[in-house]
Amino acid sequence: MPVFRRPPRRLSRFVAPALLRLAALGLVAAASAVHGQSLRLGVLPVEGPLETRNDWVPLVTDLSRALGQPARLLAPTSYDAMASALRRGDIDLAVLSGQLAIDAVTRYGMTVIARGLPADSDRHRTVLIARRGAAPATLDQMLALSTKWRLARGEVRSFSGYLVPQLQLFLPRGLRMEAFFATEVQGSHQTNALAVANGEADVGLTTGSDLARFKERFPMEYGRLAVLWRSDPLPAPLVVARRALPESVRARLAAHLTSLEQTRPGQEQLARHDLAGFEPAGDAALLDNASLVYRFDRQSALQGSWTDEAARQTRLTRIEHEYASLRATLDRPPRRKAQAMSAADTSH
Repeated sequence: MPVFRRPPRRLSRFVAPALLRLAALGLVAAASAVHGQSLRLGVLPVEGPLETRNDWVPLVTDLSRALGQPARLLAPTSYDAMASALRRGDIDLAVLSGQLAIDAVTRYGMTVIARGLPADSDRHRTVLIARRGAAPATLDQMLALSTKWRLARGEVRSFSGYLVPQLQLFLPRGLRMEAFFATEVQGSHQTNALAVANGEADVGLTTGSDLARFKERFPMEYGRLAVLWRSDPLPAPLVVARRALPESVRARLAAHLTSLEQTRPGQEQLARHDLAGFEPAGDAALLDNASLVYRFDRQSALQGSWTDEAARQTRLTRIEHEYASLRATLDRPPRRKAQAMSAADTSH
């Protein structure tokens, strides 16, 4: 997987912040004409409700001030709840990754407008943690004893909390998490770390960035943790906006996000999420996510149990067809892409 590096300096860095704010003023009338209410930013909590609010409200407040209209935070408590909110059109702007980002674009009427730039790609990885001084003390010890350990992981739709460790750690060894561990509990990155630190789980999945944040907020509990394994760098987080918003509105939203790194308050907002900044992006930015899903589905089919080989080959053929179709859709020009996704929406 590619390591995400800070891109060359862009022309927008040399545009005066006052001009950026002036360019954003047209958002008020345009966005109000679309839905007649405040701009709604959707995020998935990786911590508790209070921490999520503290992390994201500064960005929401800044959006409201810069765009000259009310903005509010929506934090659905699960991937299914986020998907439902996107399907209903309850969210105008969202920060997503993984399969949910793909679904948002291909099924729920969203489009990518920006991509996050991790401040430290080495921390932008899934990490498997254990309790320091307790078994399992090493990855090899964990892998040697199946059905013994208790796992704290993320939801099935989570790349960092489920798909990536399956794809990079377990499937290459002919294993699946569901069958390998004695018990599993699902939670956020924070609750997974707490479960391991407090002895409620033997191992857990989080990310390097969230583990660093956990260290700041729970230093005593962090001292009880040890890292057993790290994944390759994860795909960058993506910002998606409702396709129903005028193109000029989406462009101005992207301009505001990419200008955050130019001011001290913006840098502080980015630091809360371990980001160096945002860069403009389109739906093709989803190809990294799509590639991981494709590899996971294919490897799962190859190692799964089937009634006969013909059934396996049918599944593999379907995976290849769906992946090729998705790649073609993401690479299409915007007008043709919107028409194709509208047709796909009506088929579900």
